[in-house]
Amino acid sequence: MTHHHHGHNHNHNNSTENISTAFFLNLFFTIVEFIGGVYTNSLAITSDAIHDLGDSISLGMAWYFQKISNKKATKTYSYGFKRFSLLGAIINSIILLVGSIFIIIEAIPRILHPEESDAKGMMWFAILGIIVNGAAVLKLRKGSSINERVVSLHMLEDVLGWAAVLVASIVMQFYYIPILDPILSLLISLYILYNVLKNGKESIRIILQGTPIQLSIETIKKRILKFDEVKNIHDCHVWTMDGEYNILTMHLIVDESLKWKETKLLKLKIRNLLYKEFHLEHITLELEILSEDCDYIDCI
Repeated sequence: MTHHHHGHNHNHNNSTENISTAFFLNLFFTIVEFIGGVYTNSLAITSDAIHDLGDSISLGMAWYFQKISNKKATKTYSYGFKRFSLLGAIINSIILLVGSIFIIIEAIPRILHPEESDAKGMMWFAILGIIVNGAAVLKLRKGSSINERVVSLHMLEDVLGWAAVLVASIVMQFYYIPILDPILSLLISLYILYNVLKNGKESIRIILQGTPIQLSIETIKKRILKFDEVKNIHDCHVWTMDGEYNILTMHLIVDESLKWKETKLLKLKIRNLLYKEFHLEHITLELEILSEDCDYIDCI
Protein backbone atom coordinates (compact mmCIF):
# COMPACT_ATOMS: atom_id res chain seq x y z
CA MET A 1 0.00 0.00 0.00
CA THR A 2 1.36 3.41 -0.96
CA HIS A 3 0.93 6.59 1.01
CA HIS A 4 1.73 10.20 0.10
CA HIS A 5 2.15 13.11 2.49
CA HIS A 6 1.03 16.44 1.10
CA GLY A 7 2.81 18.81 3.48
CA HIS A 8 4.76 21.95 2.67
CA ASN A 9 1.75 23.98 1.48
CA HIS A 10 3.65 27.08 0.44
CA ASN A 11 2.44 30.04 -1.55
CA HIS A 12 3.83 28.98 -4.94
CA ASN A 13 2.94 32.27 -6.60
CA ASN A 14 5.14 34.20 -4.13
CA SER A 15 7.93 31.63 -4.55
CA THR A 16 7.83 32.03 -8.34
CA GLU A 17 7.82 35.83 -8.02
CA ASN A 18 10.77 35.83 -5.59
CA ILE A 19 12.89 33.56 -7.80
CA SER A 20 12.01 35.47 -10.99
CA THR A 21 13.05 38.78 -9.36
CA ALA A 22 16.37 37.26 -8.27
CA PHE A 23 16.83 35.83 -11.78
CA PHE A 24 16.42 39.17 -13.58
CA LEU A 25 18.64 40.97 -11.04
CA ASN A 26 21.37 38.36 -11.46
CA LEU A 27 21.11 38.21 -15.28
CA PHE A 28 21.30 42.02 -15.57
CA PHE A 29 24.36 42.15 -13.35
CA THR A 30 26.05 39.25 -15.18
CA ILE A 31 25.92 41.28 -18.40
CA VAL A 32 27.28 44.32 -16.56
CA GLU A 33 30.07 42.15 -15.10
CA PHE A 34 31.28 40.87 -18.47
CA ILE A 35 31.45 44.48 -19.72
CA GLY A 36 33.16 45.56 -16.49
CA GLY A 37 35.69 42.71 -16.64
CA VAL A 38 36.82 43.89 -20.09
CA TYR A 39 36.74 47.58 -19.09
CA THR A 40 38.83 47.14 -15.92
CA ASN A 41 41.03 44.37 -17.41
CA SER A 42 40.14 42.34 -14.30
CA LEU A 43 40.21 38.57 -14.57
CA ALA A 44 38.67 38.33 -11.09
CA ILE A 45 35.55 40.18 -12.28
CA THR A 46 35.39 38.09 -15.47
CA SER A 47 35.67 34.84 -13.49
CA ASP A 48 32.89 36.00 -11.17
CA ALA A 49 30.83 36.93 -14.24
CA ILE A 50 31.07 33.32 -15.45
CA HIS A 51 30.06 32.17 -11.97
CA ASP A 52 27.07 34.54 -12.06
CA LEU A 53 26.15 33.29 -15.55
CA GLY A 54 25.88 29.82 -14.02
CA ASP A 55 23.81 31.30 -11.18
CA SER A 56 21.51 32.99 -13.72
CA ILE A 57 20.95 29.65 -15.45
CA SER A 58 20.31 28.02 -12.05
CA LEU A 59 17.83 30.73 -11.12
CA GLY A 60 16.12 30.55 -14.52
CA MET A 61 15.72 26.80 -14.22
CA ALA A 62 14.65 27.08 -10.58
CA TRP A 63 12.02 29.59 -11.71
CA TYR A 64 10.86 27.28 -14.51
CA PHE A 65 10.73 24.16 -12.35
CA GLN A 66 8.99 26.08 -9.54
CA LYS A 67 6.22 26.83 -12.06
CA ILE A 68 5.81 23.21 -13.14
CA SER A 69 6.39 21.65 -9.70
CA ASN A 70 2.62 21.33 -9.12
CA LYS A 71 2.02 19.34 -12.30
CA LYS A 72 0.42 16.02 -11.52
CA ALA A 73 1.89 12.68 -12.47
CA THR A 74 1.02 11.35 -15.91
CA LYS A 75 1.00 7.89 -17.47
CA THR A 76 4.40 8.67 -18.98
CA TYR A 77 5.89 10.22 -15.82
CA SER A 78 4.19 8.32 -13.01
CA TYR A 79 6.33 9.99 -10.31
CA GLY A 80 5.70 13.47 -11.66
CA PHE A 81 8.27 15.93 -12.99
CA LYS A 82 10.56 16.43 -9.98
CA ARG A 83 13.58 14.66 -11.49
CA PHE A 84 13.58 17.09 -14.43
CA SER A 85 15.30 19.57 -12.10
CA LEU A 86 18.42 17.40 -12.31
CA LEU A 87 18.72 18.37 -15.98
CA GLY A 88 19.12 21.97 -14.87
CA ALA A 89 21.78 21.03 -12.32
CA ILE A 90 23.76 19.03 -14.90
CA ILE A 91 23.58 21.76 -17.58
CA ASN A 92 24.59 24.38 -15.00
CA SER A 93 27.52 22.23 -13.83
CA ILE A 94 28.82 21.81 -17.40
CA ILE A 95 28.69 25.58 -18.03
CA LEU A 96 30.48 26.35 -14.75
CA LEU A 97 33.07 23.62 -15.43
CA VAL A 98 33.94 24.93 -18.91
CA GLY A 99 33.96 28.55 -17.71
CA SER A 100 36.19 27.81 -14.72
CA ILE A 101 38.71 25.90 -16.83
CA PHE A 102 38.80 28.84 -19.28
CA ILE A 103 39.52 31.30 -16.44
CA ILE A 104 42.27 29.05 -14.98
CA ILE A 105 43.93 28.84 -18.41
CA GLU A 106 43.77 32.65 -18.66
CA ALA A 107 44.92 33.23 -15.05
CA ILE A 108 48.15 31.18 -15.13
CA PRO A 109 49.92 33.39 -17.76
CA ARG A 110 48.67 36.51 -15.91
CA ILE A 111 50.27 35.24 -12.69
CA LEU A 112 53.58 34.70 -14.54
CA HIS A 113 53.26 38.04 -16.37
CA PRO A 114 50.91 40.30 -14.32
CA GLU A 115 48.92 43.00 -16.10
CA GLU A 116 47.69 46.14 -14.41
CA SER A 117 43.97 46.29 -13.60
CA ASP A 118 41.75 49.29 -12.93
CA ALA A 119 41.56 48.90 -9.13
CA LYS A 120 39.14 51.81 -8.69
CA GLY A 121 36.82 50.38 -11.37
CA MET A 122 37.02 46.97 -9.67
CA MET A 123 36.03 48.60 -6.36
CA TRP A 124 32.89 50.20 -7.82
CA PHE A 125 31.87 46.97 -9.54
CA ALA A 126 32.42 45.08 -6.27
CA ILE A 127 30.15 47.54 -4.41
CA LEU A 128 27.50 47.17 -7.13
CA GLY A 129 27.89 43.37 -6.93
CA ILE A 130 27.32 43.36 -3.18
CA ILE A 131 24.20 45.57 -3.56
CA VAL A 132 22.61 43.57 -6.42
CA ASN A 133 23.37 40.11 -5.03
CA GLY A 134 22.45 41.29 -1.52
CA ALA A 135 19.04 42.47 -2.81
CA ALA A 136 18.48 39.04 -4.40
CA VAL A 137 19.37 37.32 -1.11
CA LEU A 138 16.93 39.52 0.84
CA LYS A 139 14.17 38.84 -1.71
CA LEU A 140 14.68 35.07 -1.57
CA ARG A 141 14.99 34.94 2.23
CA LYS A 142 11.39 36.18 2.45
CA GLY A 143 10.25 32.91 0.88
CA SER A 144 9.58 29.68 2.73
CA SER A 145 10.19 27.03 0.06
CA ILE A 146 13.29 24.81 0.10
CA ASN A 147 13.95 25.92 -3.47
CA GLU A 148 14.20 29.56 -2.38
CA ARG A 149 16.38 28.81 0.65
CA VAL A 150 18.90 26.83 -1.42
CA VAL A 151 19.15 29.53 -4.10
CA SER A 152 19.40 32.17 -1.35
CA LEU A 153 22.50 30.43 0.07
CA HIS A 154 24.02 30.33 -3.43
CA MET A 155 23.48 34.09 -3.84
CA LEU A 156 24.95 34.71 -0.38
CA GLU A 157 28.17 33.01 -1.58
CA ASP A 158 28.28 35.57 -4.41
CA VAL A 159 28.03 38.43 -1.91
CA LEU A 160 31.02 37.03 -0.01
CA GLY A 161 32.95 36.64 -3.30
CA TRP A 162 32.36 40.29 -4.15
CA ALA A 163 33.44 41.29 -0.65
CA ALA A 164 36.79 39.59 -1.40
CA VAL A 165 37.08 41.50 -4.72
CA LEU A 166 36.28 44.75 -2.86
CA VAL A 167 39.05 44.18 -0.31
CA ALA A 168 41.56 43.27 -3.06
CA SER A 169 40.66 46.35 -5.14
CA ILE A 170 41.11 48.66 -2.14
CA VAL A 171 44.51 47.13 -1.37
CA MET A 172 45.58 47.52 -5.02
CA GLN A 173 44.78 51.24 -4.92
CA PHE A 174 47.41 51.77 -2.24
CA TYR A 175 49.95 49.11 -3.19
CA TYR A 176 51.12 48.05 -6.64
CA ILE A 177 50.26 44.33 -6.57
CA PRO A 178 48.89 43.50 -10.06
CA ILE A 179 49.35 39.77 -9.38
CA LEU A 180 46.54 40.00 -6.79
CA ASP A 181 43.83 40.06 -9.51
CA PRO A 182 44.77 36.79 -11.32
CA ILE A 183 45.41 35.05 -7.96
CA LEU A 184 41.94 36.07 -6.79
CA SER A 185 40.39 34.87 -10.08
CA LEU A 186 42.22 31.55 -9.72
CA LEU A 187 40.93 31.08 -6.16
CA ILE A 188 37.34 31.90 -7.25
CA SER A 189 37.59 29.41 -10.15
CA LEU A 190 38.98 26.65 -7.92
CA TYR A 191 36.18 27.26 -5.42
CA ILE A 192 33.60 27.03 -8.23
CA LEU A 193 35.20 23.81 -9.53
CA TYR A 194 35.04 22.29 -6.03
CA ASN A 195 31.30 23.01 -5.80
CA VAL A 196 30.68 21.80 -9.37
CA LEU A 197 32.33 18.45 -8.61
CA LYS A 198 30.46 18.14 -5.30
CA ASN A 199 27.07 18.91 -6.89
CA GLY A 200 27.86 16.71 -9.90
CA LYS A 201 28.62 13.78 -7.61
CA GLU A 202 25.29 14.27 -5.82
CA SER A 203 23.39 14.51 -9.14
CA ILE A 204 24.95 11.26 -10.39
CA ARG A 205 24.07 9.56 -7.10
CA ILE A 206 20.43 10.62 -7.50
CA ILE A 207 20.25 9.49 -11.14
CA LEU A 208 21.69 6.09 -10.17
CA GLN A 209 19.02 5.86 -7.43
CA GLY A 210 21.53 5.82 -4.58
CA THR A 211 20.35 6.14 -0.99
CA PRO A 212 20.01 9.85 -0.06
CA ILE A 213 23.18 11.08 1.68
CA GLN A 214 21.31 12.19 4.80
CA LEU A 215 19.53 8.84 5.28
CA SER A 216 20.72 5.45 6.52
CA ILE A 217 18.78 2.27 5.76
CA GLU A 218 20.17 0.61 8.89
CA THR A 219 18.99 3.50 11.09
CA ILE A 220 15.51 3.35 9.55
CA LYS A 221 15.28 -0.43 10.05
CA LYS A 222 16.43 -0.21 13.69
CA ARG A 223 13.83 2.45 14.39
CA ILE A 224 10.97 0.42 12.87
CA LEU A 225 12.05 -2.80 14.63
CA LYS A 226 11.23 -1.07 17.92
CA PHE A 227 7.58 -1.76 17.12
CA ASP A 228 6.69 -5.00 18.91
CA GLU A 229 4.50 -6.12 16.01
CA VAL A 230 7.42 -6.02 13.54
CA LYS A 231 9.56 -9.16 13.76
CA ASN A 232 11.88 -8.51 10.85
CA ILE A 233 12.43 -6.29 7.80
CA HIS A 234 13.76 -7.08 4.36
CA ASP A 235 13.75 -5.82 0.78
CA CYS A 236 14.14 -2.24 2.02
CA HIS A 237 14.95 0.38 -0.62
CA VAL A 238 15.31 4.15 -0.28
CA TRP A 239 15.95 6.61 -3.10
CA THR A 240 15.15 10.20 -4.02
CA MET A 241 13.59 11.92 -7.00
CA ASP A 242 15.43 15.24 -6.74
CA GLY A 243 17.36 15.29 -3.46
CA GLU A 244 14.28 16.42 -1.50
CA TYR A 245 11.38 14.10 -2.40
CA ASN A 246 12.44 10.77 -0.87
CA ILE A 247 10.84 7.37 -1.54
CA LEU A 248 10.87 4.14 0.47
CA THR A 249 9.64 0.59 -0.12
CA MET A 250 10.01 -2.27 2.36
CA HIS A 251 8.63 -5.64 3.46
CA LEU A 252 7.66 -5.97 7.12
CA ILE A 253 7.49 -9.42 8.73
CA VAL A 254 4.71 -9.50 11.34
CA ASP A 255 3.04 -12.15 13.48
CA GLU A 256 0.14 -13.88 11.73
CA SER A 257 -2.07 -13.33 14.79
CA LEU A 258 -2.42 -9.64 13.90
CA LYS A 259 -5.91 -8.68 12.77
CA TRP A 260 -6.62 -6.53 9.72
CA LYS A 261 -7.47 -3.41 11.77
CA GLU A 262 -4.26 -3.85 13.76
CA THR A 263 -2.14 -4.09 10.61
CA LYS A 264 -3.81 -0.96 9.25
CA LEU A 265 -3.01 0.93 12.46
CA LEU A 266 0.58 -0.38 12.40
CA LYS A 267 1.08 0.90 8.85
CA LEU A 268 -0.29 4.30 9.82
CA LYS A 269 2.09 4.58 12.80
CA ILE A 270 5.11 3.58 10.71
CA ARG A 271 4.24 5.98 7.90
CA ASN A 272 3.90 8.88 10.34
CA LEU A 273 7.22 7.95 11.94
CA LEU A 274 9.01 7.75 8.58
CA TYR A 275 7.59 11.08 7.48
CA LYS A 276 8.30 13.02 10.70
CA GLU A 277 11.72 11.60 11.59
CA PHE A 278 13.20 10.79 8.17
CA HIS A 279 11.23 13.11 5.85
CA LEU A 280 10.15 10.23 3.58
CA GLU A 281 7.14 11.28 1.51
CA HIS A 282 6.31 8.37 -0.80
CA ILE A 283 6.09 5.18 1.28
CA THR A 284 5.13 1.67 0.19
CA LEU A 285 4.82 -0.98 2.91
CA GLU A 286 4.13 -4.67 2.29
CA LEU A 287 3.26 -6.90 5.25
CA GLU A 288 4.20 -10.58 5.37
CA ILE A 289 3.58 -13.14 8.10
CA LEU A 290 6.35 -15.14 9.77
CA SER A 291 5.47 -18.38 8.01
CA GLU A 292 5.50 -16.73 4.59
CA ASP A 293 8.58 -17.11 2.41
CA CYS A 294 10.03 -14.08 0.64
CA ASP A 295 10.61 -14.54 -3.05
CA TYR A 296 13.29 -11.87 -3.14
CA ILE A 297 16.90 -12.98 -3.09
CA ASP A 298 18.52 -9.55 -3.05
CA CYS A 299 16.94 -8.41 0.20
CA ILE A 300 18.88 -5.82 2.18
